[in-house]
Amino acid sequence: MREAPSVEEAHRLYGSELTIIGVAWSGDDRTYADFIDEGGLTFPQIDDTVGAVYDRFGIPYQPAAVLLKPDGTITTITQAIDLATISELVTT
Repeated sequence: MREAPSVEEAHRLYGSELTIIGVAWSGDDRTYADFIDEGGLTFPQIDDTVGAVYDRFGIPYQPAAVLLKPDGTITTITQAIDLATISELVTT
């Protein structure tokens, strides 16, 4: 949960430039709903219980983030990220 507020803030700041999608990997529907509610998250969330998204990008665990740029560049981060890191990724 510690990165969720930073990701939500990035969604608010960069929403016109950046599409953020939360990807849940484990847990049940109640856990997902509680996480979204507790974090006040407004960006879209998907359930990846089968791990297809994580497999596609080689993500071994959470927290993690993947940035897909229009030029096809993929940046993978396998740790919690803060707003400063997200800002740097978006602006470079």
